[in-house]
Amino acid sequence: MGLSMTTAFTIFAKTVARERRIPFEVSADPFYSESNIRHLEKVVSGIDAGTAKFVEREI
Repeated sequence: MGLSMTTAFTIFAKTVARERRIPFEVSADPFYSESNIRHLEKVVSGIDAGTAKFVEREI
């Protein structure tokens, strides 16, 4: 957008002060969920053992 960091932060700070909220949604990346980490550890164990079956998994 061609803004300097100072200008971008000033806009952000003024918006936070005016609206009394963060002006965007904050969410966690589901890739790092506990259940996905357990799944990835299981897949890595299967790869190491030579028994892995590769399928896509919905997060």
